[in-house]
Amino acid sequence: MTATAVRTTARVAGAAAGALLTLAGVAAAPAHAAGYRYWAYWESDGGKPWAYATQGPATARPADGDAVGFRFAVSKEADDTARPTAAPDFARICGDVAAKDGTKRVAVVVDFGGPADAPPGEAPPAKRITTGCAQLRPDATGAEALAAVAKPLRYGSGAMLCGIAGYPARGCGEEVAGEPTAAPTVAPTASSAAAEKRDGDDGGPSVGVLVGGAAVLALGGAAVWKARRRG
Repeated sequence: MTATAVRTTARVAGAAAGALLTLAGVAAAPAHAAGYRYWAYWESDGGKPWAYATQGPATARPADGDAVGFRFAVSKEADDTARPTAAPDFARICGDVAAKDGTKRVAVVVDFGGPADAPPGEAPPAKRITTGCAQLRPDATGAEALAAVAKPLRYGSGAMLCGIAGYPARGCGEEVAGEPTAAPTVAPTASSAAAEKRDGDDGGPSVGVLVGGAAVLALGGAAVWKARRRG
């Protein structure tokens, strides 16, 4: 193989490698994690910090002296869901309600969340936190405690709590697009990004980028083969 052929082969191979890196960078574009917008249910046993409930309010049965909390938020996972911003302070919420035989007292905290948690076209109530003391029969559920403090309630399929005091007006546990979970290992070049924008906007490798990269690789292979023939 002549020196010229060697240089030609090296240049083409370099271009092919660059195309491979560009394609790898595009293919490694970060996936977007999905979250869900919903009313999360929290519990506090005897003044302990909020703990994410292991069952829904329609079946949970808090005891006398407990607190239940409801927070509207967007979350990726149950343990990532924001807690109510008000503390589960049973003494403060129920301190003025006298104990009565045959009943139990449950402190209720409702946190409507912030503007970032609101569905499109809606806004949380001006008063973000609502609290109250529910005095109920001993076997009453968390949902009954909530109904005694904040109405109306709106439920969806499977007894999923969808709305409290009319908020939100619609929707129930819908999926919400999240932030990128990882950065691309190799950033696309300016030319590949432009081609991607022209050919598609779905966030994945565009047809133009893939076809163009394949063409570069094919031309590189042909040039190497010709150089070897001349050598």
